[in-house]
Formats: sequence, structure tokens, C-alpha cells
Amino acid sequence: MKKLTFKHTVYACYLGYIVQAIGNNFAPLLFVTFSDSFGIPTEKITLLIALNFTVQLLVDLAAANLADRIGYRPAVVAANVFSAVGIAGLALFPRAIGDPFAGLLAAVFCYAVGGGLIEVLISPIVESCPGDEKASAMSILHSFYCWGTVFVILVSTGAFAAFGVGCWGTMALLWAAVPAFTALFFCFVPILTPDEATGEHIPTGKLLSRPVFWVLVVLMVASGASEQGMVQWASAFAERGLGVTKTVGDVVGPCLFCALQGAARVFYAKKGDRVDLLRYIIVCGAVCAASYLCAALSPLPALSLFGCALCGLSVGILWPGVFSVAAVRCRGGGTALFAFLALAGDLGCAFGPSLVGFVSGALGDSFSAGLAAASVFPLILVAAALVCRRMKDGD
Repeated sequence: MKKLTFKHTVYACYLGYIVQAIGNNFAPLLFVTFSDSFGIPTEKITLLIALNFTVQLLVDLAAANLADRIGYRPAVVAANVFSAVGIAGLALFPRAIGDPFAGLLAAVFCYAVGGGLIEVLISPIVESCPGDEKASAMSILHSFYCWGTVFVILVSTGAFAAFGVGCWGTMALLWAAVPAFTALFFCFVPILTPDEATGEHIPTGKLLSRPVFWVLVVLMVASGASEQGMVQWASAFAERGLGVTKTVGDVVGPCLFCALQGAARVFYAKKGDRVDLLRYIIVCGAVCAASYLCAALSPLPALSLFGCALCGLSVGILWPGVFSVAAVRCRGGGTALFAFLALAGDLGCAFGPSLVGFVSGALGDSFSAGLAAASVFPLILVAAALVCRRMKDGD
């Protein structure tokens, strides 16, 4: 067999983010189906989102110590195995357990464990691979989450249109093959840890004592909330809030969102060396807040869908951008740095969609009100980025 190189490691990491995209975005296409088929109200559907990102958050908290104890390779292989079981479990667990909602919770729990491990491990693996232009590499890496999401939405929506939404169980089993293959791939590629790559290490206590670290944490919380607050509810908002068909809602809502999100990340990867990253984040945060209000308050469905799509363009650089800023401002932070930032991002990923869901449910399934409330997150991001720009490297 041909010897695998660090180029193959990067390819495996690309697949890892596609796996995470499947876990985070396949089930939201079915929220209305779950509600109608299993009699699950909107408030309970919101719990599926909250469980996903809360479990990812808890895994983030434990993953740094786990990866250092058992090694990166066993941890990242386990991540993909958990993801495969959880995604397949969407189809299998509701019937096997007997209580459909409990079955969905069990499936979400499994792929959330996988997603949390992936979020902590994949970025430092790529950051540790030999090569220059780390910020560009990070942006390209995270763009694969977007392309994975677009692929999941287009293929799933096409299958639903051709064979009916009732084929969703078969689709879940087919999607589970992707993490199964990725787990096998990671068994053979070369992997370096951040400490091995940089030769530097900041003790966790010292890292936590730096004010800039906590500003970066706020940036990550706001980034996750700004991104997932829109994308997790875009399909349901389009279908129920705007009255468009499921196919149109899925393609024009979350699919276009993620396509533009990925395009923004590729643009930064190609042109990022000419851009002040924090200034770019500030501009994108302001555009993101405007896009939420456009989606929520526009009287025309077309403009509301435009707001959903514009949100994707505006949040594209936020998550990988904060990772890149952190790698420079907290050099030597190692696995702990990425784990804490992933934890913060997943905390935001739980807050954002949960706020949209709870506000919408409290006001009679008014998704417009929920999205309007969530515009607070990109405004927090702008404020934190302004503070970060004023801080010195030693802070």
C-alpha cells in the first residue's frame, strides 16, 4: 500500500468536518417531519438541538485531557465511530427503544459525542501538519463543514423530493457510512500533536489567567450562537414561517446559507493575507446582525430568505477566524486552547438555536420573533472583537 503522508491527514480532517456537518444538519431537515410523524411539539424539538450542543460542550471540556491520555489517533477514530452510531441511530433507535423521542435523544447523544471530539481534535491536527499559511489552511478546513452541509441538504432534499420524506430512515443509514469510512482512514494517516509541532506549551493555569483568552472565549460563544441560531431553524422558518414548500425552504434556506458560508471561508483562505482578520470579523458581525433582522422583520418572503443566505456569508470567517487569532495570540496553548475554544463555540451553538426555539414557541411558533431576538449574538461578537483589537499580545 502506498505510504500515506500529511496531505492524506488533511484529507481525513476534511472528511471529519463533513461528518460533523452530517451530524449537525441532517436532523434539522426533519424537525417538521419528527413533529408531525411522532407528535413531538416545537419545545421538545428544541431539546434535540440543546442536547446536541450541550453534549458537544461537555465532551469539549473532557477531550483535551482524553486526547493527551489516550492519544490523538484513538480519540479521533472513536469520534467517527460515535458519529456513525448516532447518525444510523436516528433511523434505528426510535423504533428499537419504543419511545420515538427517547430514541431520537439517544441518537443525538451518540453523534454529539462524536461531534464534540471532532471539534476539539481536527483543528489542532491540521494546525500541527507541516506547512505555512496556517490561517488559510484553517479556513479551508472549516469550509468543508459548509460543503458537507450543502451536500447533505442537496442530496437529502433530492431524495425526499424523488422518493418522499418517508425515505429519511434509509438516508440516515447511508449517511452513517461516511463516518465509518473516516474512522478507518484515520487509523493509517500520520498525526502530530500541537506540542510536537510547535515545541511550546503554555500551562493551562497560565492560559486561563490571560485576559485575551477570555475575550476569545466570548468571541467563540457569539460566533457559535450567530451561526447555529440561523442555520438550525432556517428550514423550519422557511417552511412554517414563510409558507414555502419544504424543498424550496431547505435549498434556499440552510443550503444557500452554507454555500455562502463556505465561499466566505475559501475567499479568506485565498485573500486572507491581505486582510486584517479582527477588522474583518467586526464587519462580518455587523452584517450578521443586519441579516438576522432582515430575515425576521422583512414583509416579503424573498427578502427573508435573502437574510438567511446573507447570514451564511457573514458568519463564514467567524469560527475559523477566532481559532486563527487564538493560535497567534495564545501560541503554545496546545490541545487545551482548542478544547476550551471549541467548548465556548458549542456553548454558543446551544444558546443560539435554543433562544430562537424558546422565543418562537413562547410566542405561538413565531420564528420571526425568535430570529429577531438572536440578533443580540452578533452584536456581542462585534463588541468583543473591538476589545480584542485594543489588547496587546502579552495581555
